[in-house]
Amino acid sequence: MSMKIDLELVKKLRERTDAPIMDCKTSLEEAGGDLTKAVEILRKKGITKGQEKKERVTSEGRISSYIHFGGKIGVLVEINCETDFVARTEEFINLVKDITMHIAASNPRYVSSKDIPEDVLKKETELYNSQVSGKPAAVVEKITQGKLKKFYSEVCLLDQPFIKDPNKTIGELLDEHIGKIKENIRVKRFIRYQLGEQ
Repeated sequence: MSMKIDLELVKKLRERTDAPIMDCKTSLEEAGGDLTKAVEILRKKGITKGQEKKERVTSEGRISSYIHFGGKIGVLVEINCETDFVARTEEFINLVKDITMHIAASNPRYVSSKDIPEDVLKKETELYNSQVSGKPAAVVEKITQGKLKKFYSEVCLLDQPFIKDPNKTIGELLDEHIGKIKENIRVKRFIRYQLGEQ
């Protein structure tokens, strides 16, 4: 017996992934109503159109700055999209502003896990492995992966919970906007300054 899925949840998933309504409903049933799991199910099936858009070239966009109240923290960020038209829309400008403020508040070190230097990742992995040494290899692997996922959510912008809505990550926020705007959007780079830091 399949569970009854709230129409509002189907709508949210459709906005986030741009997938057909029936596929959204089916994946939500399969995920037991869990939105994040449903997105993963759609991705595994290759249904989300947002994934196709993510391959497209982003040569337009905006560079934005934000100085935190009191002038103690400053952020400079470049966020790209496909067309100048979208770069000038209020929705895109607000997204850039939200991400810039998020960077000031959450202090990520990298855009995504792909940007973490190999030596940093190796050091973290070794640390987590040593914390659970003596356990079976499969258990060590599972615990280490869980700790790495937590590490990514602390240091990688795209994996961090969005300060305005902690139920979604910055990556999911971008996916939602890719679905709405129908263009690829990506955070190219950022720099965050804090008074007194080297």
